[in-house]
Amino acid sequence: MLYRRFGKTNLKLSVFSLGTMRYLGSQEIAQETISQAIAFGINHIETARGYGSSEEYLGSVIASGLLVCRSQMHITTKIPPTQDAETMRRYIKESLARLNLDYLDCLGIHGLNTWEHLDWVKSENGCMQAVREAVAEGKVRYVGFSTHGSLELILAAIETNLFDFVNLHYYYFFQRNALAIQRATEKDMGIFIISPADKGGKLYTPPEKLKEFCAPFTPLELNYRFLLTDSRITTLSIGAANPEELIEPLQVADNGGELNQAEIMAFERLEKQQNLALATDKCSQCYACLPCPENIHIPEVLRLRNLAVAYDMDDYCQYRYGMFENAGHWFPGMKGNRCTECGDCLPKCPENLDIPALLNDTHERLKGKAGRRLWE
Repeated sequence: MLYRRFGKTNLKLSVFSLGTMRYLGSQEIAQETISQAIAFGINHIETARGYGSSEEYLGSVIASGLLVCRSQMHITTKIPPTQDAETMRRYIKESLARLNLDYLDCLGIHGLNTWEHLDWVKSENGCMQAVREAVAEGKVRYVGFSTHGSLELILAAIETNLFDFVNLHYYYFFQRNALAIQRATEKDMGIFIISPADKGGKLYTPPEKLKEFCAPFTPLELNYRFLLTDSRITTLSIGAANPEELIEPLQVADNGGELNQAEIMAFERLEKQQNLALATDKCSQCYACLPCPENIHIPEVLRLRNLAVAYDMDDYCQYRYGMFENAGHWFPGMKGNRCTECGDCLPKCPENLDIPALLNDTHERLKGKAGRRLWE
């Protein structure tokens, strides 16, 4: 297992962290998963107030004495932004009690997703007042934020200088937040990549076409290598639901070196396939088409179309597309069939894409049952 400095916190974290959103099944499975993670060398566990019984399960493990050396095992929990300090004080107290901890190594503001959330964070009497008090009292060591927000919002949050680390979505198949990686690095913030297997493409159950273009590597392995070769990134989340799901990710846990020739060739095949399959319909993700009068997140809708057409990633794309209109600020935007063909986006597109037609095509390809956040 490799370990890297988590930005200005100076914590040395394992390059894989155990995320606990998915071990909601039982206390026994939680204990087995945590025990196995520690045996593999993981020294960072992340949970959240909103993850069902996750804090309680982890708290029971802590109370059992499994985490023998507390100073060498780092615990993060996440709490949503609140408009007032008193609510945040209560939330911090409750999380510490559930976790059976005297202090948190890291507290993340969970889901800093909207400009209103950022206003709450920046407010003199808002939630950060309680967070600052907790830091002063030794109940919290370091403070960061997780986000599903726009790149512009993420950059604005980084510029507040209120945070020691950031939890980001950033993967081979979603590189929109590259500027946030760079700016956070310049601010010496720790960078934690969340859900690289699931949100990164449901890469634990890849389609045959994707496996073909990634061979001799698995798609999951290539995505992990894409991230681990970036020394700016400290740690990647493994959302293991059981001990067995730790095995494949940790096979690359000691490989943070440069891409080898075979890996480079695999990435080149992926790029070539996307260009050939999409031809003149490829969306380059420039975001120039926004804002949309109907609040359609055009780039994200067309990113999903890119992946479905190029690699047959229909399962992942339907899963993500189904969250539009169903997940609030966690996945904002309307579905492609909301397009009125107003034409507002057409002159903005540098590729001259027929965006209304592509939105309709995406909807026909990916429409299905509505999706929701796993922990909701």
